[in-house]
Amino acid sequence: MNRTKIRLESFEAEPAPPPPPQIEIDPSAFEEERLAAFEKGYTAGWDDAVAAQEAEGTKLRSDLGQNLQELSFTYHEARQEILMGLRPLLVDIAAKLLPAMARHTLAQMVAEQLQPLAESATTVPITILASPLSLPVIEEVLGNRSSLPLVFVGDQTLGEGQVYLKFAESETRIDLDGVIHLIAEAIDTYFSASQQEAAHG
Repeated sequence: MNRTKIRLESFEAEPAPPPPPQIEIDPSAFEEERLAAFEKGYTAGWDDAVAAQEAEGTKLRSDLGQNLQELSFTYHEARQEILMGLRPLLVDIAAKLLPAMARHTLAQMVAEQLQPLAESATTVPITILASPLSLPVIEEVLGNRSSLPLVFVGDQTLGEGQVYLKFAESETRIDLDGVIHLIAEAIDTYFSASQQEAAHG
């Protein structure tokens, strides 16, 4: 009988390499190194957090400034639109409503100017010069209420809202037409300035 040799695989572990040399560290030195590494990491984390917070604050300030600028621009646009919408109304008030109101209140204003004279009961005649269009209303109001010696004179050169009260030594002028004209000019000046301001930003 022949014997054949069978080789079987060996499952034994190869010899382990020699262990690396052990480094001996003093426990107090190790603790110091560990604390230093922790402190370094903590400081780096803190610096990163502060930088991130500063960057966020800068971004918020920038965004807030931008939003305020847009809001301001929007406010000025809205204000300009409202003013331009009001302009025709104010011009109509100055051109139509104020003259009508002046016609209705002119006689009353003349009466108010004459009231102090009525109290002192002067005997010197007072001349009332007014537009022929306004004179009938003034005569009607004053004729019934005044005990003063009044002389009514129509003057073609006066507007419907103008009256002169002539006394012996002085003269008083009531000029509602002039007031209405000044109001109309003020409205026009205001809106012209607003348009120029809007055009030039």
